Amino acid sequence: QVQLVESGGGLVQPGGSLRLSCAVSGIIFSRYTMGWYRQTPGKERELVATIGSGRSTNYADSVKGRFTISRDNAKNRVYLQMNGLKPEDTAVYYCKADRRPFSTLEYWGKGTLVTVSS
Repeated sequence: QVQLVESGGGLVQPGGSLRLSCAVSGIIFSRYTMGWYRQTPGKERELVATIGSGRSTNYADSVKGRFTISRDNAKNRVYLQMNGLKPEDTAVYYCKADRRPFSTLEYWGKGTLVTVSS
């Protein structure tokens, strides 16, 4: 059974930092592209950052220079370090695993809420 479990969300003041973590089980983690996505009520889920099996990274323009995605294949975890948080970063953050273009299967976690507010 594939499981992705996010943690690390919470309430933080503008300008603050949080580190999200996603623990993955049930797949050969090192072979998967991992991604962080976020969603706010009434809006579509959007890409935040991805990291490939070869550790290439991709970021949404809105988070470049503030967020860093990383992975630890030994621990089957992917992380999102978020610095310089803004109120508009408030969202539920989801972890995703996929193996495109080799497969259309994708796996999602249930999300962790990040609230940026004073």
